[in-house]
Amino acid sequence: MSMLTPPGMGGKYRITGDKYPRMRRGRSRSRIVLAVVASVAAIGLIGWGSFQLVDVFTGGGKASAAGSGAADCPKHPSASPTPAKAAAKLPAPAKIKVNVLNATTRGGLAKDTADELKKRGFAIGDVGNATKAYDKKVKGVGILLGAKSASDAALPVLGTQLAGAELKTDTRAKPAEVDLIIGKQFKALSTKADADKALAALTHPEPAASASPSCAP
Repeated sequence: MSMLTPPGMGGKYRITGDKYPRMRRGRSRSRIVLAVVASVAAIGLIGWGSFQLVDVFTGGGKASAAGSGAADCPKHPSASPTPAKAAAKLPAPAKIKVNVLNATTRGGLAKDTADELKKRGFAIGDVGNATKAYDKKVKGVGILLGAKSASDAALPVLGTQLAGAELKTDTRAKPAEVDLIIGKQFKALSTKADADKALAALTHPEPAASASPSCAP
């Protein structure tokens, strides 16, 4: 009888070969792992719920709602008057003396231009040909020349009458006396309607629009 034959079984049942039945390990380890994972998840849910309750009772929700409302509040432009700093300094056309000088080879431009400016209320000074410094050297429509102090007074007012003219200053002492030097591209003064519109915009600028919130808590 083989030593592997269980007692009492005689020789009927024998274990032969080199393979033996193996005992399966219990499932206790996998159950422990699952239990640990479930516990961690439960603790996390409990902590999150506690945080939400604290946030509600301490007013955190209200603060968030207020902040969101302020951020989402639509803004609409509202009229906010902008002071016209230069408007108070601008002289009337009658206070501006204009010397009309022709720097082109076309005759009669200075006189015709001076007559039109006079009709529009400007005082007229010298009328004739441009000086040697500018004669036949002005390529654009013209140059408006005056004292430095006229750069924000008489010159822009006269500039409303000739769109595209170049503004320049010199060392003269009379801010109310300026030169209109007619250039090669000159055809005519701006139409009276356009000049009046430009002058009105210069002396009475429209208030600027600024954005301000239109909703309140």
